[in-house]
This record gives sequence, C-alpha cells and structure tokens, in this order.
Amino acid sequence: MPGALDGMKILDMTQYEAGTSCTQYLSWLGAEVIKIESPFGDPGRSVQNHKQTTPGDSQYFMNYNSGKKSVVLNLKTEQGRQLFLDLVPMFDAFVENYGPDVLESFGIDTKQMQSINPKLIIARIKGFGLSGPNAGFNVFDPVAQAAGGALSITGEPDGPPMPIGPTYADTGTGVQVALGIVSAYVSALKTGVGQVIDASMQECVTMFMRTADMPAWGTRPAQRRGTARGDIGGGMYRCKGGGTNDWLMLFPGTDSMLDSLYTAIGRPELATDDKFATSVGLREHKEEFREVIESWTLQHDKKEAMAILCEAGVPASYVYTTLDLFEDDHLAQRDFIHEVQHPINGTVKLMRAPLVMAGIAAPTRSPLLGEHSEEVLSQLLNLSADDFSTLSEEGITGPK
Repeated sequence: MPGALDGMKILDMTQYEAGTSCTQYLSWLGAEVIKIESPFGDPGRSVQNHKQTTPGDSQYFMNYNSGKKSVVLNLKTEQGRQLFLDLVPMFDAFVENYGPDVLESFGIDTKQMQSINPKLIIARIKGFGLSGPNAGFNVFDPVAQAAGGALSITGEPDGPPMPIGPTYADTGTGVQVALGIVSAYVSALKTGVGQVIDASMQECVTMFMRTADMPAWGTRPAQRRGTARGDIGGGMYRCKGGGTNDWLMLFPGTDSMLDSLYTAIGRPELATDDKFATSVGLREHKEEFREVIESWTLQHDKKEAMAILCEAGVPASYVYTTLDLFEDDHLAQRDFIHEVQHPINGTVKLMRAPLVMAGIAAPTRSPLLGEHSEEVLSQLLNLSADDFSTLSEEGITGPK
C-alpha cells in the first residue's frame, strides 16, 4: 500500500536529532526524504566517537535517519550552492536545524528559495526560534529542557533540578514540526502557497508542561515532583529483588481505582478507612500509605506486581529498562522492534514508527554518506555520469 504521504518530497538539511526525527517521521509516513550532507556528513554519524571503535555509522545516526537518501553537497562552494538551489523547485518542504545563522553563512536565503518555489514549506528548528533576544544562542536537548521549564519540576523536592533521560526536547520538537509541515502541506495543496515554520525548542518543550501545578498555573513556580505523582497514591514503589530498576510506578487516578488497589493487595478494609479512602486523607497520611503499599510490592517482583494490579484495573507499570524494550513480549507481539541489514554495520535493530495505521512504512536502513548523490542528481538535475565525476573530483559532491 502506498505511504500516507506518498508523493511528498522533503529536502532535508538536518543534523543530530531535533531535525532528523522530524524528517524521519515524514519518511515513516511515506514521504521521500533527500538528506543533504556536507562531505564530512551529519555529525550524528560519529557521535560518541563511534567511528574510533567500530566501522560504519553510529546507532544514534541509524535510529534517526532510517529510510532516507543521502546526497553530498559542499555548500561552501558556489557550484554546491547552485546545485542545492536547482533542487529547490522539485520539493514540497525544506527542513533545517543548523545553529543560528549557519544556513545564511552558506549564502542560502529562504526568501530566494520561496521565490524559486512559492509552494515550498520551509521549517527552521532553532533552540529559541528565529526572533527574540535569545535567537542567536546555541541549544542542545538538555539546554532546551531547562529553558522550557522541565528541569524545574524534575527531581526530588529538596534536590537539584534534573534533566529527563529521554531526549524529548529534541524528538518532541521534531514530531511537532512534522505535524506543522503536514498541515502546511495540506494548505499548500489547496492554495499553491507555502510558508515558513519558525520552531523554537524552548516553546515545544513547554507543550509538555501544561499539567504542571495547574491550581496556580502562571502565578508561582511549580515544585519538583520527585517520585510522587498526584494526591491519590501515585508514585514509585520498590519491588522484590532490590535492583536499580526493581521499581513499580503506580497511579490510581480515581477513588474507584484506589479501592481496586486495596482489594488487589488484600487490604479491602482500607477503602473505608478515613486515612486512606480519599485524597484529603492520603495527603495527611502519605508516609503511612507508602509503607502499606511498599510492604506489598516488596513481596513481588516488578513484573508480577504490574500484572496483578493492571488486571485489577489499577494503572501501573514496572520500570522498563532499555533492554526490556527489546525483550518485552507485548512489544514483540506488536512487532515494534525490527531487524534490518546494513552494508557495514550488519544486523541493526530499529524501532518502527509509534503508530499502527495504513500507509506507514516499516523501518529500513539509514543511508551511507552520499550513497544516493549520483542517483538523485542525475534524475532530478539531469547530470550526466561525466558531470557527476567532475563534481566529485572537485569535492562538490560525492562519493561516486
């Protein structure tokens, strides 16, 4: 079946993660993504000094660039810039997340791009957006987490702010921009007119902050949440085994779920105990509540505890490690992890798109640097083999 975005063409000038996750999502949905790289490649290819220890690209790069095509263009040369501009009319969207003013340093002007292709959607992902006093500042994921407020509510109440482990500032921004591009694409199909999408990682992080301290939203700083979440008994509880990740997250979000929790742990009488029956009582006796629940969780390993509580209708999950994600029966039955073959790295494990729907592609391997240069430039710009060889020898494109 054709991809949901079959026929959409994306000119991708992204690196690391915020931009690459955006274009990867569009690729999953069926868009053709042509990744423009310098002769040195996306720096994500060698993140964490990967190439010093093993051949091929880093797992980091492969996780965010599956299904794309790679074209090398040296944009520091006049010919490289011209080849790039020659490609612009053939695409529906252009995405970049270079540092502030880097695109301009190549002599590439977005207004010129729009004059060449009025229907072009231009998505520019920056740490603080394209305008404002902070627009010229460099940003990576943890910095965006701080700027978006996420660090201020993460960690123990009496401890320092803590970054969230997943790079949700990067990928969270990328997914939001992908939605913006698809929306602008629908509009452009109707009007024939594209637009510039100004994406701020700081602002995209705040999208995830709207539940923080709702009673006093915008009037005081929210407090750090620690391992406790909510008034109705939510939080982390130790489980049998005592390992670093032998913990259960429990969140009985309603009074009826709280009653179900008490029944599941063999303490139904607590449902009529004033100390434990309501959120008001729990706030006043939270330490005693914790002792009751943890005396039960410590008798069960984390998987068993999750099964008992979830089957009783209580929202709970054990703390999955990154290895658990690859070995979990549930995710395996949903075909979440795929193995693909890479010409250098061999068998590579990749996650599929987190949606099950018609017209979404299974993951395929990431491209080698410049693997599709000749194919794309010959097809789209009618370059001959001799033309490509000359450009390659001059360091403008490649490899052959």
